Amino acid sequence: MSLLKDFKTFALRGNVMDLAVAVILGAAFGAIVSSFVDDILTPLLLTPALNAVGVDEIGKLHWGAVKYGTFLAAVIKFLVYAFVIFMMIRAMQRLEKKKEQAAAPGPSSTDQLLMEIRDELKTKK
Repeated sequence: MSLLKDFKTFALRGNVMDLAVAVILGAAFGAIVSSFVDDILTPLLLTPALNAVGVDEIGKLHWGAVKYGTFLAAVIKFLVYAFVIFMMIRAMQRLEKKKEQAAAPGPSSTDQLLMEIRDELKTKK
C-alpha cells in the first residue's frame, strides 16, 4: 500500500504534471504542423501546373489536392486536448486547495479567547 501512495505522490507532483502536459500538447501541436506541411503546403508545392501558371492565372491550379479538412481536424483535436487538460489541472488545483484548507489548523483556544476579547474591546469603544 505504501508503494501505491508513494507513486500517487510522485505522479501528482507539479514537475511530473507539467511534463505530462507538455508531452501531450507537444504531440498534438506536432500533429498540427505535420498536417499543415503534408495536407496544405506540400500539395500546393507539388502541383504540376504550379510552374506553368502565372500569378494572374492562380485560379487554374488544382486545389482539390489540398486537404484542409484534415488540417482543421488536427487543429480541433489540439483544442480539445488543451481544454480537457486545462479542466483536469483546474480540478486538481481545487482539490489541493480544499486539502490545504482542511489541513490548516484553526486557532488555539488561547488565540480564540484573545480574539473574543479584542472584538469585545472594539465594540465598547
